[in-house]
Amino acid sequence: MISAAQFRLQFIVLIWGFTGVLGKLISIDAIPLVWYRVLVAALVLFVILKVKKINLKLSTKDFTMLLGIGVIIGLHWMAFFGAIKVSNVAVALSTLSTGALFSAFLEPIFFKRKLILSEIILAIVVSACILLIYNASPEYWLGIVLGIICSFLSALFSVLNGKIHTKFPAPKIMFYEMIGGWFIVCAFLPFFGGLDALVSLSWTDLGLLIALGSLFTAYPMIESVSLMKYISPFTLLLNVNLEPVYGIIIAYLIFGESEKMTPLFYVATAIMVGAIVVNSLIKARQQTKLQKLNT
Repeated sequence: MISAAQFRLQFIVLIWGFTGVLGKLISIDAIPLVWYRVLVAALVLFVILKVKKINLKLSTKDFTMLLGIGVIIGLHWMAFFGAIKVSNVAVALSTLSTGALFSAFLEPIFFKRKLILSEIILAIVVSACILLIYNASPEYWLGIVLGIICSFLSALFSVLNGKIHTKFPAPKIMFYEMIGGWFIVCAFLPFFGGLDALVSLSWTDLGLLIALGSLFTAYPMIESVSLMKYISPFTLLLNVNLEPVYGIIIAYLIFGESEKMTPLFYVATAIMVGAIVVNSLIKARQQTKLQKLNT
């Protein structure tokens, strides 16, 4: 029987899978799209903070740190939606799986631990799968490059947030990170249409942007943190690996032929996701053994 927490977890992973589809449905370019996304998310989070009466005060050091992580998130989203705009949802989401590869090398640096053999094997498998994806869709090379950059930035801000997530309430962390994201997008905006890109949007785009920033950004971010009371971080990360799978299926159902890829692409993506899941299971087993030895 699926528990309520597991059902909620699958629901938010499904929601994350929809973000790529929304990115393709929204007609404006990636930079103004992300500008609206972080702005709407920040406004929603601000309202939540006020309703919950959470103190917004921060030290200068913490404020700078959260803004800095927000800058990385903003760059991550610009690369993600840029990948979708120049290729398609399937390519962008498949390369998103390489985040596990980058985490395998970033975590030892930030948490000062040794590299694990299973992570080295994972790195080799994922790298080989990316080469296969490129060979299957060489015309989407720019989307693949942007997707890989997006994955690296995703792994980077995830590791950084992993070091501070207990320091402040989750909505407070995310609020300041969204402000940091908004600042970096503002810096890029003049080179991608400026104010004209922001005002030249349809009512349909505006509605989709509000949904993207609230229901598909602020809500799942808060929900994922609240679920940590009932599930382990491992369970969360393991299920998040299903995001590309959900997203690719949803995109194909909505957009049809434009999202259809070669069999080699799907095989490479399946191997990559499978390798990440297997690596996560190995890690969990090793962690369980270590805990038993320490008790």
